[in-house]
Amino acid sequence: MMHNYRIGIDVGGTHTDAVILDQEFNVISETKQQTTTDVSTGIYHAVKEVLDSSNVPKDQINYAMLGTTHCTNAIVERKRLNNVGVIRIGAPATLGIKPLVGVPDDLRNILGQHVHIVRGGHEFDGRTIAELDTEKIYEIAHDLKGKVDSVAITSVFSPVSTEHEYEAYNILQEVLGDDVSLSVSSEIGSVGLLERENATILNAAVVNVARSTADGFINALKKEGVDAKVFFGQNDGTLMSVEYTVKYPILTIACGPTNSIRGASYLTNQSDALVIDVGGTTTDIGVLTGSFPRQSSLAVEIGGVRTNFRMPDITSVGIGGGTIVRENSDGTIKLGPDSVGYQLQEKALVFGGDTVTTTDIVVAKGLAQVGEPSHLSNLSEDFVDQAYRTLVENVEVAIEKMKTSAEPIPVILVGGGSILLPDELEGASVVHRPNNFGVANAIGSAIAQVSGQIERVFALDELGREATIEHAKQLAMNEAINAGASENDLEIVDFEDVPLAYLPGNATKIKAKAAGTLAE
Repeated sequence: MMHNYRIGIDVGGTHTDAVILDQEFNVISETKQQTTTDVSTGIYHAVKEVLDSSNVPKDQINYAMLGTTHCTNAIVERKRLNNVGVIRIGAPATLGIKPLVGVPDDLRNILGQHVHIVRGGHEFDGRTIAELDTEKIYEIAHDLKGKVDSVAITSVFSPVSTEHEYEAYNILQEVLGDDVSLSVSSEIGSVGLLERENATILNAAVVNVARSTADGFINALKKEGVDAKVFFGQNDGTLMSVEYTVKYPILTIACGPTNSIRGASYLTNQSDALVIDVGGTTTDIGVLTGSFPRQSSLAVEIGGVRTNFRMPDITSVGIGGGTIVRENSDGTIKLGPDSVGYQLQEKALVFGGDTVTTTDIVVAKGLAQVGEPSHLSNLSEDFVDQAYRTLVENVEVAIEKMKTSAEPIPVILVGGGSILLPDELEGASVVHRPNNFGVANAIGSAIAQVSGQIERVFALDELGREATIEHAKQLAMNEAINAGASENDLEIVDFEDVPLAYLPGNATKIKAKAAGTLAE
């Protein structure tokens, strides 16, 4: 009998986790491997290990899902970024503030080599500020040819009228061909020119990283003889196809914590809870609402750059399994923020190293069994108790920050480092520790649905309210289908409309999101 298996992988800073699930989403095998510097080696080891230990026939693995932090790391580390051309359509109205203002100097030096501002753009009510200077766009396109491999196109108020962005897009595509990728701001950020422009430039900057990660993943599977459909995790807890990922790589940012939140929801059957994901370096706390991560409503900084595309609302605390524990001169305890990360098994005391980590503290407390507890005989009981109390209190403070009311709320502990935390936490009504908690992130990436979302301004006067809402929902469903969803069970999972009183034409900003299962 043929079965439908799927592989889920999550690449974190410390570990690369992998699971194989059957069609009922039962975990058949799981593994934790070290994340490697070149990443694809770590992915390959993880894939090989879950396949070897599961005995699942390779031709029955139909899907493979990858959650990765590559694009985030590339921006934070300023490495492997594309040569980007930046075009802003908005002269003369926006000349006062140049693109990339407020972006850290080292990043601006990399991304600001080819910046152009062109006449055109729209008012906030959709009227044209100035006709688009198409001659100038042709001129810029010829100038950029051979110098850049990615272009970010941003026009003033394009979420209200996308017309000038797509005119520019068509000209650039005609001149530069298919080898240069084009990022359009109205498809990426929301209203707010500078943040949307930043998000678009960052998107354009990580296209190559996304492409090479995708190739590395596909090759790791091929090397093991697996011919599966490949998907990437995006930061709202759903999946996107490889083509979609390479077009919108910025959407992979923060998908690690998101996968853990979705995995935690699935493993415990909880739809509303706080999820605490303890890794090797950090603890990420997110909020489950209706089985999906709560989204942040604020501008988000990535690598020092303010952006305004959708992100999960996550708070991170510098506490993980490898966090270094020190005693201050006044006898108080300092945790981190540095961590031994993926070198835990060489550096921690219990493994014969010389660094005191949080893992040593919980083993000394008798709360976990790993390594060789006899190595810890020199730690005083007082030091251990105090360090443990500090660790728990830091997490409890973060729980309070994330809760929306004073009432206790269910808490789900996941991640390899969650052995650090006790069964009772201040602010938690109940603490769940599901089976397979250590690989909740990989499970989250494997069970995810595919989604599509739109966010733009509509004038209700044109079609009337009902018809406009239906139209917006249909656009979101089309996006989901483009990203790889099946048409049969698509549903609208998130919908909001905000009337914009200051705009004529009864304007309303609509955000709609559709999600469904993977298309066969």
